[in-house]
Amino acid sequence: MKKVTGIGGVFFKCENPQNMNEWYAKNLGLVTSNYGTTFEWRQADDPSKEGSTSWCTFPQDTKYFNPSAKPFMINYRVENLVALLDELKKDNVIIVDEIAEYDYGKFVHVLDPEGNIIELWEPKDDAEPDNAAG
Repeated sequence: MKKVTGIGGVFFKCENPQNMNEWYAKNLGLVTSNYGTTFEWRQADDPSKEGSTSWCTFPQDTKYFNPSAKPFMINYRVENLVALLDELKKDNVIIVDEIAEYDYGKFVHVLDPEGNIIELWEPKDDAEPDNAAG
């Protein structure tokens, strides 16, 4: 069974998300919105399939990364989130929440051994997310 199939997004805390978005837009050319930016691409093994990777700033006081105290979160694209979650439970991985479903896929959060929050995302093939964060 495939587990992680790619990076779904990179999310980080900052003191002023709007200023950060503007800085990245001006200096690095990212086309940003309140949700950061989305990089669209095609899958190497099947170019007919599209994918996306999100980049997003969050305010310092966001609770979205809880219970992790770290200032970042990585979102990994996965296949068959339900089966993967069953395997993670068998290995005593800390599961932070229940699977949440949205128009653009399923999400769940887990912790690695150092307390970093990880967002697992099973995207829907036919959906284009405005923001991969659930």
